[in-house]
Amino acid sequence: MGNQVEKLTHLSYAEVPTADPNGFDPGDDGPRIGVSYIFSNDDDQDDQDDTPERFSSEGRGGVSGEEKPFDPQDELTCAVFYREESVFERSGGGGGAAAHTAESLLNKCRPGDLLEFVATGQYPHWAVYVGNFQVVHMHRAEIKNNFLTDVSQGKKGRIVNGLYRYRALPPDVVVRNALDYVGSRDQELYWRNSECFAAWCRFGKREFKIGGEIRIGKQPYRLKLLFSEKQSHVLEFQSLEDVIMEKRRNDQIGKDAVMQELANHLNATHDTKEEGGFVK
Repeated sequence: MGNQVEKLTHLSYAEVPTADPNGFDPGDDGPRIGVSYIFSNDDDQDDQDDTPERFSSEGRGGVSGEEKPFDPQDELTCAVFYREESVFERSGGGGGAAAHTAESLLNKCRPGDLLEFVATGQYPHWAVYVGNFQVVHMHRAEIKNNFLTDVSQGKKGRIVNGLYRYRALPPDVVVRNALDYVGSRDQELYWRNSECFAAWCRFGKREFKIGGEIRIGKQPYRLKLLFSEKQSHVLEFQSLEDVIMEKRRNDQIGKDAVMQELANHLNATHDTKEEGGFVK
């Protein structure tokens, strides 16, 4: 893809730059905790959050036997900052937007709404509600227009208009943005996953597109992960696209797994310092 930027792979914890979004350390009693970001090659063109079933209005496949119901208690609280400005914020631990069945969600949707379908152990799937019980979404390297109930595949969904703090475009413009790209696929796509596409439709910001920001070595974006009042960690990124990829990875593995990753990292870091003579 001509505008595709080079991706990071297998970045170790030692290489992850960290900082407080306000420019200082809070000095709390608990450890500052976080995870490394590992970018999957599957994120180039395929929306890796989706199951292999095709979305169609005929013969829904239903929910996989391996799928687990969404557990809001395992959702990680996080916030994204661009310099000192908050551009994204999600409450976790059951404090986020309530998830509904697809049928119930239909009664709440209005054209231009952003929807997120969630299930434990899977990447969230985002879509734009365009009216007449239908959504436009990116699925397996193609922009598709399907019925909301088919896209949900038994997962619960929620309206997530307020997660990003950007000013939304008028609803009719959001719908037109989505419908204009229906049928686009493979090399015609400018987004790495369903979240980037849906958010671009609503906010129109180039930062959601592949290569939408020039990388000049600075780290203007900060992803703050909140585990408790005393446990938090901030990772720095060059682009919003990179932040979204790491945030989605955390959503997929869940809060407990992220905390376990951190515990393993802290233990490994402690052992390395002792072996290197840094700790007496």
